[in-house]
Amino acid sequence: MSLNLPEPIAIFISSENAHDADAAAACFAPDAAVVDESQTINGLEAIAAWRRETAKKYRHTVEPLSMSERDGKTVVVCKLSGNFPGSPINLNFAFELRDGKIASLKIGS
Repeated sequence: MSLNLPEPIAIFISSENAHDADAAAACFAPDAAVVDESQTINGLEAIAAWRRETAKKYRHTVEPLSMSERDGKTVVVCKLSGNFPGSPINLNFAFELRDGKIASLKIGS
């Protein structure tokens, strides 16, 4: 299924699948925050480090399945496949966009 994702989200998904942590600067705001696995990551440097770490640890791919708007956020349900128990799984990626960038991202079920 092909979704018409907002540009910063499309860049995020593409860079996740390419395991290009440095592309974070292209889609995240400088003061962005990410919540993943009960951990909050703040700022571009920390987000790039998180992305390098998760790519190395899980060797994952992300496939967007559906998109909706909920509580001011763009929620993309993604199939996450990789080197982890229970793979593949579907997770919600809740993006808050601001000025053409990702201001926050919460990953969870």
